[in-house]
Amino acid sequence: MRIRSKDLQPALVFEETTQVGEANRYRYADPSIWTERMLATLGNGVQGGKWYSLGDKAFSVKALDAAFTRVKANDGAPGTDGWTVDRFASQKDKCLARMNTDLMAGSYRPSPVKRVFIPKPGTNEKRPLGIPTVRDRVVQSAVKACLGPIFEKTFRDGSYGFRQGRSCRQALRRVWLGLKEGRTFVVDADLRKFFDTIAHEVIMRGLEQEISDGQVLSLVRSYLEQGVMSGGVLMPENADEEGVPQGSPLSPLLANIALHELDALMEDSGNEIVRYADDFVILCKSREEAEKALDAVRAWTEKTGLSLHPDKTRIVDYGAGQGFEPCSMCVLANVQPNGAQPQSAGQMLTLPSEVSSRW
Repeated sequence: MRIRSKDLQPALVFEETTQVGEANRYRYADPSIWTERMLATLGNGVQGGKWYSLGDKAFSVKALDAAFTRVKANDGAPGTDGWTVDRFASQKDKCLARMNTDLMAGSYRPSPVKRVFIPKPGTNEKRPLGIPTVRDRVVQSAVKACLGPIFEKTFRDGSYGFRQGRSCRQALRRVWLGLKEGRTFVVDADLRKFFDTIAHEVIMRGLEQEISDGQVLSLVRSYLEQGVMSGGVLMPENADEEGVPQGSPLSPLLANIALHELDALMEDSGNEIVRYADDFVILCKSREEAEKALDAVRAWTEKTGLSLHPDKTRIVDYGAGQGFEPCSMCVLANVQPNGAQPQSAGQMLTLPSEVSSRW
């Protein structure tokens, strides 16, 4: 399935009514961490330009308790220690108190993640998924709740993946509107094994742009370097200093932080990038613009240790009738290629009658 220029008849697709703007950008901030005073500082700008002394907020028993509520709602399988969510819940107060003590003392150590393989949407392939222990999911959820609003303020409008109030359908709609506005030369790019090859230093560099709290930074690095249990065999800690486990509460935020640099590079050069996690297209007004954009992306990937898939990265002239496949967004959005309407409430928007099963 491809988006093609002859697809003139729109299909009706439901869309959420939420938007991300200055007025409601922080409405998802966790009140167990984010006080009104902190939110005011977030809006006005923190003194010195970087946030510090975050550990006592993220690691408080109150914040950990709120994080466990989220973990419990998601349920999920046990990690390498065998603890289920129900077992943790039965000893919650004791567990949270011990975790708070260890986190504040700097002695908390993540457990190895359990590696399983699940189907990759839109393909016959499988991708690795890392299942953290329940206690690690709780800590990561608390750290995400602490860091999320800080980076939400910096993220660009073209980023849609794993952000509160944003969706796959919104990303697809933006692609379609960009085409209608005349940005018909499309850089259809594919990052090769992003989650497996992203350098830890790229993630940490992005974090350090906004955060100076050594306690929080050290904890995030410990998660990047934690070991993996695969097939009952404990693999060593991540000595290659690259990759982030898919499946943890924190990994989507870390991915967006790492790729924010690419978003800024494209937008600041006048190109329109639409990105959902590691899937993206760049919409340009001429082939020359598209070629320059692709060269800039190649230079950025080389600098960061990433690579573009040579067989899946190309420039498409949509206006000349060439099609392109915009990604896993369609799979995630449950957009129907026959124009059928997904059964969900919300505001209707229009998309082309044929959409793809992947970027």
